[in-house]
Amino acid sequence: MSTVLSSKPDAASVDLPAVKTRQRAMWASGDYSVIGATLQIVGEQLNESADVCAGERVLDVAAGSGNATLAAARRFADVTSTDYVPALLERGRERAGAEGFDVTFEVADAEALPYPDASFDVVLSSFGVMFAPDHQQSAREMLRVCRPGGRIAVANWTPEGFLGELFRMIAAHVRPPSGVASPLLWGVDAHIGSLFKGAAAIALQRRQYAFRYRSAEHWLEVFRGFYGPVHKAFAALDQTRQDALEVDLLALLRRAGRPSAAGLVIPAEYLEAVIVR
Repeated sequence: MSTVLSSKPDAASVDLPAVKTRQRAMWASGDYSVIGATLQIVGEQLNESADVCAGERVLDVAAGSGNATLAAARRFADVTSTDYVPALLERGRERAGAEGFDVTFEVADAEALPYPDASFDVVLSSFGVMFAPDHQQSAREMLRVCRPGGRIAVANWTPEGFLGELFRMIAAHVRPPSGVASPLLWGVDAHIGSLFKGAAAIALQRRQYAFRYRSAEHWLEVFRGFYGPVHKAFAALDQTRQDALEVDLLALLRRAGRPSAAGLVIPAEYLEAVIVR
């Protein structure tokens, strides 16, 4: 699984192409667009924080089904949306078409972006690039394709937030591969600073996203069916261990949820970073 929780990566001993092959299969399982569509507000906020303007050249890295992509298109930017899972790009293409946006969709690896240096005014990623196994290489690529003075804006789940708890719980049931840096490190201020060392400026803001579902059981039904990390975790376990994971997840959801008049509301912290190249 890609939701590895190791904080001390040993990249030299890891078969990164094999890791990415497994990741690609994980994100292609289920249908992440079902989850992604609920996160649209994060893409809108990210574009606002990055001050995306009409006519700017914008690249969405690890775009999934296109939340940040669509938000940039709504601001009349010239948008290129990329991911290494073609099925997710197709979902983004369908969404853009439904709204009448002219967006370029291209299969691309965040660690090897197929664009010349300084090709874009703004580079975005909403809960995407954080899952690339080689953090430093992904950051280098984002910096490389962003023009001097341009902006890089990313939204990443934090270790302290709900997604951090979720990934740790999954890892307790399904052992992650060793030696791969945790994606949650992208939600740590110091890690962002180290990845983008030398940038002209870095602005960090912790924000909250609220998952809103009918109940804990409803959340579990949707995530088990459509969210790759949860979907694949259940698929890797026998029935007894599936039942144990289900019990633990429902307990987490009820503990993390806040009181509401109806349904389940779970605050989930993420780190928004805007880097000036």
